[in-house]
Amino acid sequence: MKIIIAPDSYKGCMSAVKVAAFMEEGVLKALSNPEIIKIPVADGGEGTVSAMITGAGGRLVHTKATGPLRNEIDSFYGILADGKTAVIEMAAASGLNLVPENHRNPLNTTTFGTGELILAALDEGCSKIIIGVGGSATTDCGMGMAQALGVVFYDSERKPLSYGGRFMNDVKFYDDIGIDPRIRKTNIRVACDVTNPLYGKRGAAYVYSAQKGASLRQIRHLDDGLRNIASVIDELSGLDISAIPGSGAAGGLAGGLMAFAGAKLAKGIDIVTDTCNFNTKLKGASLVLTGEGNTDYQTAFGKVPAGIASIASRLSVPVICISGSLGKGYQDVYEMGVDAVFSITPGPMTLEASIKDAGKNIVDTTYNVIKAFFNDPAVI
Repeated sequence: MKIIIAPDSYKGCMSAVKVAAFMEEGVLKALSNPEIIKIPVADGGEGTVSAMITGAGGRLVHTKATGPLRNEIDSFYGILADGKTAVIEMAAASGLNLVPENHRNPLNTTTFGTGELILAALDEGCSKIIIGVGGSATTDCGMGMAQALGVVFYDSERKPLSYGGRFMNDVKFYDDIGIDPRIRKTNIRVACDVTNPLYGKRGAAYVYSAQKGASLRQIRHLDDGLRNIASVIDELSGLDISAIPGSGAAGGLAGGLMAFAGAKLAKGIDIVTDTCNFNTKLKGASLVLTGEGNTDYQTAFGKVPAGIASIASRLSVPVICISGSLGKGYQDVYEMGVDAVFSITPGPMTLEASIKDAGKNIVDTTYNVIKAFFNDPAVI
């Protein structure tokens, strides 16, 4: 029998790769010699490269890059088994985890290192790039990324601007004649599961910059900067990135990637399932196991379990969701094609205990689910 294991990460607890490994352990305890295909799914943040390599095959490439505070850091990206597709986590070069808490300020941080990872992938001969944009420390509309690729931004006195979100308000025009010519020939997709616009009350600055260290006054300055640079981009290129849902992801990096690198935005689940040939692997499967940290009413709006279920249901493959916890409205996922939902929590416990025992609880819950399902699927 064939079982597909395709969970998201358990946020704040473990990566999708680890969740999938514990689910596999539970399946192997319950069944003899099943065919197991693991396709861990990540949302574009930490763990995206590892998940994609696990699901599609490939290798990790270690490299140096410029961190959010313009310091040299050890970074990485992945190259998938086809040798032509790179997977980049912007957080590996421009992530919040790379900035000490007392130095967090998106006026100062830059996405320059993300641009360097793009160049490194091009140097390896990649013609396709997938970029996950979760976990950013930046709100610079991808200015730093573009500067690394060869774009120069100028102020009203035609002086080149430096790096960081504070300079977005000073941009009066830019020159992209020096951009690496390989960019124009590269298929770049951005794994973007949010629909936030570039600016405004639901935009990059107001929704996300506080957690990156910005004060209310700084948030207003950043929002003004995003409005300004979007206007300049529109004037010079004819592309109004502010009108595109999701352009505000990662402090506007998603919008910047569209404007300066010709990128296209796509749902993370669509990118993963397409890249890992999920539809093909699903054929002949008896069951799909998925899950996430917490399943509630929001899951039905396109999170991993809902996305996996919508595909599996078209081939009439049962889907069981095994999550860390269940919240209000979790039953909504049944309308998306999920057949049953379980929490790994065996009883009342603290969050600390739940996280500590998560691995064991995933194994135990998966074991129980598999035993019940394959003894009598009707009980699920």
